[in-house]
Amino acid sequence: MLCTSFNSVGFNWLASPASTELEMTVLDWLANMLKLLKSFMFQGTGGGVIQNTTSEAMLVSLIAARDKALDAVGFHNMHKLVVYASDQTHSTFAKVTVDSIRPLADVAKEHGLWVHVDAAYTGSACICPEFRHHLDGIERVDSLSLSPHKWLLSFLDCCCLWLEEPSLVFKTLSTNLEYLRNKQSESDSVVDFKDWQVGMGRRFKSLRLWLIFRSYGIANLQSHIWSAIRMAKMFEGFVKSDPRFEIVVPREFGLVCFHLKSDEEIGSDYTEMLNRKLLEWVNSTGRVYMTHTKVGGVYILRFDVGATLIEERHVVAAWKLIKEGADALLTCFDL
Repeated sequence: MLCTSFNSVGFNWLASPASTELEMTVLDWLANMLKLLKSFMFQGTGGGVIQNTTSEAMLVSLIAARDKALDAVGFHNMHKLVVYASDQTHSTFAKVTVDSIRPLADVAKEHGLWVHVDAAYTGSACICPEFRHHLDGIERVDSLSLSPHKWLLSFLDCCCLWLEEPSLVFKTLSTNLEYLRNKQSESDSVVDFKDWQVGMGRRFKSLRLWLIFRSYGIANLQSHIWSAIRMAKMFEGFVKSDPRFEIVVPREFGLVCFHLKSDEEIGSDYTEMLNRKLLEWVNSTGRVYMTHTKVGGVYILRFDVGATLIEERHVVAAWKLIKEGADALLTCFDL
């Protein structure tokens, strides 16, 4: 409510010193929770900014990467530039299959290219010590983003983007119209977040993270993550106990990917149709909402645990509903 009500126009430091400096503070707080190097913090040589969504964070990184590459190879070689995105990254990009991001990162850094890590969902879990290893090697990249509105009790829009060399971003995105000129900005002694994003105006977004961090503290935020994972593991057990279903990819966090098993006798297309029908029926009840995707051409159902007020009884009720839908569907199709 505070973020929505305050008419902050914090595009530069002078317009709102409080929103600017609080954003710098909370981004460093979260970076410390994640045990990022100081090269990504305002305490060190880098810094962070709150973007609206992962798509914008990736766009900002891509723009900076493009201009960094053009400085190296010349504008006349712009048509030769190529972007590689792993098949695990955000849907913003068309993807290529890779075995590991580390060799790609090492090769890219060796040649002075840009490497961005999209940790939109699972990045939040890395505040827990047992999951921090997922960020091992982060010192090899140029930028990292994660979205507290996915799993850290925030709401849209709140995507944190950290940059090892922020100057490469505001070199490209800076706007220096006459009415924006002021002594503080021109002295390079302050941060103007208008130069870290595509648009100019911005809300007092850092308030939401400040309120969350101050209200919950690290221990309670970790408990929130652990609770979601525990309930997802419970749901995974329900799926494994029913021979009609199978887990499609290993579960590690709060997302369970599963589906009705395929059967050679009925074929993959027919199996996909059954899973589509099951998803439509479950969502039509208004009691549970799931999503789907395709991985390697295989249609899968996605059950995610992570919302603030979910309890075990909700997960149990959800599985009961899914089983009810499967019973009705398989009976209808005489399977």
